[in-house]
Amino acid sequence: MEPELVEQPPLGDGWSHEVKFDGYRTQVVKDADGVRLFTKTGIDWTVKYRALATEAGTIEAETFIIEGEVIVTNEDGLSDFHALRSAITRRPQDLYLVAFDLLHLNGHDLRDMPLKDRREILQALIPAGGRIQFSEALPGAGDAVYHLACEAGLEGIVSKRLDGVYRSGSTMNWRKIKCFVEKEMDIIGVKRETGKPAMVLMADNGRYMGGAFVTFKADKRQTLWSLAQEKGGAPAPKGLAKEKAEWLRPGLVGRVKFLKGEERLRHASLRDFWEQPRPH
Repeated sequence: MEPELVEQPPLGDGWSHEVKFDGYRTQVVKDADGVRLFTKTGIDWTVKYRALATEAGTIEAETFIIEGEVIVTNEDGLSDFHALRSAITRRPQDLYLVAFDLLHLNGHDLRDMPLKDRREILQALIPAGGRIQFSEALPGAGDAVYHLACEAGLEGIVSKRLDGVYRSGSTMNWRKIKCFVEKEMDIIGVKRETGKPAMVLMADNGRYMGGAFVTFKADKRQTLWSLAQEKGGAPAPKGLAKEKAEWLRPGLVGRVKFLKGEERLRHASLRDFWEQPRPH
């Protein structure tokens, strides 16, 4: 079951709100063949997750399918996606599985049960204090939970309908709402095509990050275009020759607001810009 990305958390009390963990989606299966852990695409990663598989084997049930996220945490206790790949190979003992759903138990298919009931059974199943942990719902209304999650430096939240059944695929019964972050990056190009919103193209420490929308009022926008014109005429950066853009010489910097936890800029907007070095 795949949550849809939306801008705002859902309203009303028919929803459960959980932390959006930044890791690898995983299903833990226990059946007559023992315990196995599968990736989102169905690849058997039991060998990589050996310690988690051993712990899953101690859960008191004949058979189950538990769904969760394999994560590793940083010093602040937050899930750290970038550290996860090396942790799997170098320090697998540091991995956690945060369990958030239960699809089968002891021969019973639970997917037609409401989420609320599935999670109650799951919570009772998982022993406290281990590397397999239950993903607790965060108390409060969606907008308050979202605000607190972003303040705490989390990637965002996932909101799920309490009465929802489990169906594979994308669904609005589960919604992910990501936090926004702001960062300074280099403006390396501008895109101004008739009938399309204006964009600046950004790079972070030499790495191309994609585009951010320009939503300034006319006078500030004009200042930006004037600065861009002064710096225009640079060759297209390597690998970006196909982009229809005006490329700029170095020296123009922007502060961009964008969705956290993405490889490239997503839902990004330019908040401010200046020439380097920035005047005091």
